[in-house]
Amino acid sequence: MSIAENYQRLRREIPDNVSIVLAAKTRTAQELAEVIEAGAVDIGENYVQEAEQTQADLADKASKVRWHMIGHLQSNKINKALRAFDVIQTVDSLKKAKAIDKRVPKAGKQVVPVYIEINIGSEFSKAGLRPDKNEPFEEYMESFVADLAQFEHLQVEGLITMGPRSGNPEDLRPYFKRTKNIFDSIKNIDLPNLALTYLSMGMTNSYKVAIEEGSNMVRVGTAVFGKRDYEK
Repeated sequence: MSIAENYQRLRREIPDNVSIVLAAKTRTAQELAEVIEAGAVDIGENYVQEAEQTQADLADKASKVRWHMIGHLQSNKINKALRAFDVIQTVDSLKKAKAIDKRVPKAGKQVVPVYIEINIGSEFSKAGLRPDKNEPFEEYMESFVADLAQFEHLQVEGLITMGPRSGNPEDLRPYFKRTKNIFDSIKNIDLPNLALTYLSMGMTNSYKVAIEEGSNMVRVGTAVFGKRDYEK
C-alpha cells in the first residue's frame, strides 16, 4: 500500500475523536507531501533543524498542517522552535516553560499551546517528569500545573508520555492507565491558561492499547511510512 493508503486506512480504523500526529523523523518532504494530500493535519518532528528544512521543502503545503515538537527541546533552540512549531509537546520543567514564555512575543505570537511531558516509567534515559523523583506524583502534578498556568504566553493543552520500551504493548497498559488517571485528576482544575484537552500517548506498536486506556492523540510513523532507513 502507498503512504496515502496507509494513512487513510489508519484514519478509518482509529476513532474520530483521536488525533493522529505523524512522526516525521527522517521522512522526506515528498513523503510528507503525499500524506498531507491524503488528509493528514498534524505532523510531529523531533528536531528543530529537520522541521525547518522539511517546511522549506514543502513550501505552501507546510501551512496546511499543525507542526508539533515531539522531541526534547534544547534551551538554545527555543527561538527557532517557536517559529517552526505550532505546539510544543515536551515541556518538562518550569525553567524551560519560563524560557519559552519569555520568547513567545519575540516570535510574533501571543500564546503557544504546550503539553507536559511525563516520564511515566521513570527511565534515566528519557526526558520528562519522573514519578520516582516527585512523590507523591499525582499531588506533584497538581502543583506543577498550577505553577505552569501562571505563564501568560503558554496554554497548557495536554500531557504526553511514552512508557518504557517493550516489544509487548500490553506491558505498557499500566503506565498508560496511570497517565490517564493523572490527566483526569488535573483536567478540571480551574486555572488560567489551563485547557487540558489532549492525552498524547501511544505509537505504532502501542497505539491500540493507548486508545483503550484513554489516549486521544497518538504519534504514529512506521505504520504509515514504513520502517526508517536505520531500522532496515
